[in-house]
Amino acid sequence: MNVTKAWAAQLDDFVIDLAWSPDGRGLAAASAAGPVTLFDATVGAKLHELSGHADGTNCLAFAPGVAGVATSAPASARPTTFLATGGQDGKMRLWDASTGQQAAETDPGRGAWVEHLQWRPMPGSTRFQVPNPNLLAAAAGRNLVLLRADGSLVHVFPPAPKTLSALAWHPQGGVLAVASFGGVCLWDADDFRVQREYPYGSVISALLWSSDGRWLVAGAQDNAVHLWIPEEDQEFHMSGYETKVRELSFSPDSRWLATGGARDACVWDCSGAGPEGREPLALPHSDRVCAVAFQHAHALLATAANDCEVAFWSVTRGETRVATVMLTAPASSLAWSPDDTLLAIGSQKGGVLVLKVAT
Repeated sequence: MNVTKAWAAQLDDFVIDLAWSPDGRGLAAASAAGPVTLFDATVGAKLHELSGHADGTNCLAFAPGVAGVATSAPASARPTTFLATGGQDGKMRLWDASTGQQAAETDPGRGAWVEHLQWRPMPGSTRFQVPNPNLLAAAAGRNLVLLRADGSLVHVFPPAPKTLSALAWHPQGGVLAVASFGGVCLWDADDFRVQREYPYGSVISALLWSSDGRWLVAGAQDNAVHLWIPEEDQEFHMSGYETKVRELSFSPDSRWLATGGARDACVWDCSGAGPEGREPLALPHSDRVCAVAFQHAHALLATAANDCEVAFWSVTRGETRVATVMLTAPASSLAWSPDDTLLAIGSQKGGVLVLKVAT
């Protein structure tokens, strides 16, 4: 495998989030201080500097593409791509990614920080088909709302008992999983009713569905990973991590679950009866793992640790490290491009590095 530097840039603060445009031509990077930069993903040129959120930006989410429109089509033939941002000013803003202009603004949380944004996949789609770009879930404080791509309100859910800590759409788009202290609630995205509730006695830091929709996984602050199989009414628990678990990533075939929460990245085999009782693959680092990310279409896994190291692993060959890159500061986020040829890395000191990965 060959890993080379494609380009690098510098923001004014901690890189709090990264997001690729649906066609892979653009990369958005949010500074914790508030500004958001849109880059040309090919050469790293700055396309637009967005004001973001004056009190600090928390999250980014590109609206997915529109079915039937080729990414090779001229810009005039392609629909507008919107970037959603959420901030500590309590606002959700939509930006036209082609012009850098703000297109809409709303206050989904009545002043609470907007910390989670996710666009709904289209029912019946797979990871690589184009999802429905018209529905956005936004969480702020105890408040959860669904918005259209123009920022208008679709539905306001009842306030949660505690602050919402994670969101995850089912891959088929019909269910939205929402976590807070005390458990996870599965909301039907069409009739806005509760499908299931799963009690859990700790704060959930991260939430993720497997690509096939079988597994719902939570990383928790009690140094554990908890899994549910909603269709089979089963749940599993893996404890004993060194710290709370905030890093989760599934391989595209839904077999392998990578987790942080320790000096080693743990990779669990979720095939068959699931991971409980199995020993995970332990992918060693010399400091705490701070990010994990599987490619979209392959089993290549990238992991980052607080010693500034980024490692690449061939999970199908076991504990096989195939490449290592050293940064000048620990990574804050990892994001693969839609075609898996580029890995964007945000750093805790504001660096943005894009690596070209050839296998």
